[in-house]
Amino acid sequence: MLKSQFLRTLLAAALFVSANLVNAAGPIKIGTFLTTTGPASFLGDPELKTLQMIVEDINAKGGLNGRNVELIHYDTGGNAREALNFVKRLIRKDNVDLIVGGTTSGDTLAVIPEVEKESIPLISLAGAVEIIEPARKWVFKVAHTDRMAAAKIFEDLRKRHLTQVALITGDGGFDKSGRAQILKLAPEYGITLVADESYGNKDTDMTTPLTKIRATSAQAIINFGFGQAPAIVTKNIKQLGIGLPVYQSHGVASQTFIDLAGDAAEGVRLPAAALVVAGQLADTDPQKPILLAYKKAYESKHGPVSTFGGHAYDGILIAAEAIKRAGGTDKVKVRDEIEKTQGFIGTAGVFNMTPEDHMGLNLDAFKMVEIHNGAWKIVE
Repeated sequence: MLKSQFLRTLLAAALFVSANLVNAAGPIKIGTFLTTTGPASFLGDPELKTLQMIVEDINAKGGLNGRNVELIHYDTGGNAREALNFVKRLIRKDNVDLIVGGTTSGDTLAVIPEVEKESIPLISLAGAVEIIEPARKWVFKVAHTDRMAAAKIFEDLRKRHLTQVALITGDGGFDKSGRAQILKLAPEYGITLVADESYGNKDTDMTTPLTKIRATSAQAIINFGFGQAPAIVTKNIKQLGIGLPVYQSHGVASQTFIDLAGDAAEGVRLPAAALVVAGQLADTDPQKPILLAYKKAYESKHGPVSTFGGHAYDGILIAAEAIKRAGGTDKVKVRDEIEKTQGFIGTAGVFNMTPEDHMGLNLDAFKMVEIHNGAWKIVE
């Protein structure tokens, strides 16, 4: 009798200790710094909504390794200095286990020295190739690079036998990085740049540089940028009566761009993730069920899906899978598992990372799309 009572007491004590050890571990903290206000808010807003949606779903299913996930977010407003301050706060005050963000290339590039110094995994949602080249130990990304976008555009121009091209870009980090890739890759594709114009991302009229482009021998126009400015460029092109084919970057792959540019967007081409044309994919495409499921879940709560929310989907689920495989939140183990990501089917493509490639996507992950009757259409 005494022995039985002793065993019951011992078991109760063991369960109590075990429960308290789990509680003591607390939630897994994932930090994020996104641009949810300002000109780039149409990028950051769906990213934040997606992260919140995925975290809610993870927790509803029991969390990661038995622990709930807590998302800690700060809005940078697109200010790189604020991004750095918020990342310092996430690391030193909030004690996050991992960071997913930022929205823009400028914000991400500003925080890389800090996350490298503090040895904390960062999965960026931004586009600049400089984020992962050269490969940095603690930095990864899930958005297609500006180099990939330039190559995809040049492939399409070559198919259309267009070789004389005018370039116009904004003054942001993404814009400048994209311009550099355009300039670098153009000779490889037999493209001659007959104009290289620029504008400020806060400008409200771009007719002056576009008038200069109109006077050249350009056969097509490439506008590499993001935010509201590319929509203004597109409208100004139509207002000036410039009837050339227009290419935009993947930085405007959202319904917001179409809404802002209006009927001037008709015929605009750009490289984009398959998410915007999910329903047009072949039923045998392994991405299709993933894309349609995310699209349905997001749109049931928030309206039209965008590729930017898709980047957040990819980033947080790659992080979650790495934490599962690592068996916890040891930063070195989690970092190592992110780097080992193989065959992960996301919204941007199928990710296969290596120590030399901290993104893991190839050019096939991009689709060339055209805006037709206010909607996206795959260009065959």
